[in-house]
Amino acid sequence: MPIVLTVDPRSGVPIYQQIVEQVKRSAALGVLQAGEQLPTVKQLALDLTVNPNTVARAYRDLERDGVIETSPGRGSFVRDDGAGASTEVAARDVTRRAMEASVREARSMGLSRADVRGVIDALLDRWFPEEQ
Repeated sequence: MPIVLTVDPRSGVPIYQQIVEQVKRSAALGVLQAGEQLPTVKQLALDLTVNPNTVARAYRDLERDGVIETSPGRGSFVRDDGAGASTEVAARDVTRRAMEASVREARSMGLSRADVRGVIDALLDRWFPEEQ
């Protein structure tokens, strides 16, 4: 089943970063399997109605992070050797970015460090009760 990516130009997050995060999330969740081929830069740019340079930048970042490998003439594939692209590493990266955006938003709304810590602790208690 081909991966379905979407972008929101009004989100405030650069489009290339949205692509990177979605591919990492898909790899972490097993939606993208090791060895699976990604759409070509040209095809994904057409599908998302974005500049091909944007997709190329996302693919370069994904390759640098060890999530994909590109073979000239063959295409880009999800790495299957696990080097730097384990699902745990990808999951942590996606989680860190989501939490960073949330903390940034809380700070912009005037919450103190203690307030944010309290919210995070309450969420951790809710979602990880067995580790209390």
